[in-house]
Amino acid sequence: MGLFERYLSLWVALCIAAGVLLGQALPRLFAAIAAAQVAQVNLVVAALIWLMIVPMLLKIDFAALGAVRQHWKGVGVTLLINWAVKPFSMALLGTLFIGHLFAAWLPAGQGPSYVAGLILLAAAPCTAMVFVWSNLCDGEPTFTLSQVALNDVIMVFLFAPLVGLLLGVAAVQVPWATLLLSVLLYIVVPVIAAQILRRAMLARGGQALLDRLLRALGPASLVALLAMLVLLFGFQGPAIVGQPLVIALLAVPILIQVYGNAALAYWLSRRLGVAWCVAAPAALIGASNFFELAVAAAVSLFGLQSGAALATVVGVLVEVPVMLSIVGMVKATRGWYERRPA
Repeated sequence: MGLFERYLSLWVALCIAAGVLLGQALPRLFAAIAAAQVAQVNLVVAALIWLMIVPMLLKIDFAALGAVRQHWKGVGVTLLINWAVKPFSMALLGTLFIGHLFAAWLPAGQGPSYVAGLILLAAAPCTAMVFVWSNLCDGEPTFTLSQVALNDVIMVFLFAPLVGLLLGVAAVQVPWATLLLSVLLYIVVPVIAAQILRRAMLARGGQALLDRLLRALGPASLVALLAMLVLLFGFQGPAIVGQPLVIALLAVPILIQVYGNAALAYWLSRRLGVAWCVAAPAALIGASNFFELAVAAAVSLFGLQSGAALATVVGVLVEVPVMLSIVGMVKATRGWYERRPA
């Protein structure tokens, strides 16, 4: 792996610190960036999201969906966790912890907005960083690619209605027009654009040309990711500095859900006799989130300074160290996993 992947936690930590400091030092600059929006879509955030996810989507070959049959048990476990467990469990955990147990320590009236951000975070399975996590644990690349492609297809059709349902259950008014616009901008259009560009590159110069393009776009994608982190933590800097307890409380349901979903996917895979090289990425895909989409949707739906945006930013804060710890756990338990269950 490259320098970025090896020291990912370090770069994320530095960007978080830089964002908080710059947000405090240059409030007018961040206010101007926040004001650059059309139809509730922040133009700077949208550009960074595109730069982040399009190079990742270029790696996805939807023809790999045919390989799903080879690993159907692992795919079934991951789909169950991603679409039937994770969004609903987060709605439950968010309502329990943020709406009730922690309500007295949170700013008055912000509870529903925080819960909405947590739901947005859980409703979109990761499609980008999963390739890094899978590579770190020596996961089966065909399974990872086919599972990510399948999740992208499902997300195009299911993200908006699922979020609308859960936000309604959480008593949050659903701005359907903005939600559908977010799905169009951050899922449908990037997926289509990436596939058109991928096919064009393959037609002109084969896999070699596509690989050269990916190498060229790689730095832009990484810079966009780091810039997005600086921007998000700059917007939320005052809240992070002034309300560290809120950050810690929002992290509780996220941590419970991530570790719980990873453990459930890993255990189910073992019970079903799934090979470890498939079970490891299945646990990681089941636990991780497409935080780029969650952040973009939260900003579009509720605004840059909203509790929902802050909740998704907390998801970004815990994503990297938590996923790295899960990589370590699945690798450390490989011997246990490969012993036949009683």
